[in-house]
Amino acid sequence: MDKKNFAFDKVNFLLLAIGMVVIIIGFVLMSGGESTREAYDPSIFNAMRTKVAPVVCLLGFVSMIYAIIRRPK
Repeated sequence: MDKKNFAFDKVNFLLLAIGMVVIIIGFVLMSGGESTREAYDPSIFNAMRTKVAPVVCLLGFVSMIYAIIRRPK
């Protein structure tokens, strides 16, 4: 099979994998404890979960979009 028939090359797949890992890291940063009726956990509103993790996920999604749009050489 000729390489010119493929839409993605090795770099595209590598960028897609890196983007997926960054998104997973963002979702892991968002996860954590929970508040129940018996115990209130104030850490659900800390900056890591409300500001840093969504930005990390956004960067991961942007990098995946770039990996899809990028043309192979």
